[in-house]
Amino acid sequence: MSEPRSAPTVGQVILGRRLLDLRERAGMKREEAARILRVAPATVRRMEMAEVALKIPYLQLLLKAYGIPDEEAEAFVQLAEEANKPGWWQRFHDILPGWFSMYVSLEGAASVIRSYEPHFVPGLLQTEDYARGVLRSGAIGQTRPDDIDRYVALRMQRQELLTREDAPRLWVVMDETALRRPAGGPDVMRAQIDRLLDAAELPNVTLQIAPFANGPHPGTYGPFVLFRFAMPELPDMVYSEYLTGAVYLDARSEVATHLEVMDRMAAQAATAHRTKEILRDLRKEL
Repeated sequence: MSEPRSAPTVGQVILGRRLLDLRERAGMKREEAARILRVAPATVRRMEMAEVALKIPYLQLLLKAYGIPDEEAEAFVQLAEEANKPGWWQRFHDILPGWFSMYVSLEGAASVIRSYEPHFVPGLLQTEDYARGVLRSGAIGQTRPDDIDRYVALRMQRQELLTREDAPRLWVVMDETALRRPAGGPDVMRAQIDRLLDAAELPNVTLQIAPFANGPHPGTYGPFVLFRFAMPELPDMVYSEYLTGAVYLDARSEVATHLEVMDRMAAQAATAHRTKEILRDLRKEL
């Protein structure tokens, strides 16, 4: 069988979908593909769903059976070899749960990231001291004290995507609660607000605060992140975290509902310009 791993890379997800499309275009059922590999049909399904790493010998047999020309098949195999390489975040495998490994992979591949956060400053915009304060509180799962520095290092490295050459657009709606709840002393919170003000000046970052005074809004069920990708093989996805794990949603109806809620929250929240004023006023209060 193909080797399982904690979470697929985005490249494996894309190639799995392409493999499924090639099989269907060839008019071949999953059971027929399984017979070619002499495996159970479930193994073919797991390859197409990126639940296992893509074994090159299996790919070569399938691509030949699907009638793919040699040159195109070789290009596919090269992409698979690249996709099978561990992502940079897998250096943190000792602290990174499998369900969040997928998140980091999607985050790095997205062209647009829209996030709603009711409780904390989003990880992509946190300072080291703020992140350390949140982790020490135990507010985000159980974190061993010895691991906190590793978690913070991972979070800081994730932030590098905001200033890379092909940086995604980040659009955040954050409840005022996130800034009223301190994750450290006044100095930590002042530095965190400064970090938000600096981020808000980046051309690819839009930050909006939902003030208490604006009343309830449709996103009060909990935090979520919506990813959009430039690759047509990947649909929009929604990530929603709970105490011991997370769910990834890509059904059109579910994604559309979250997108509508995000749009309504953005319309109701303070504008990006007004948000900067709110941040400066909050800083003066500290």
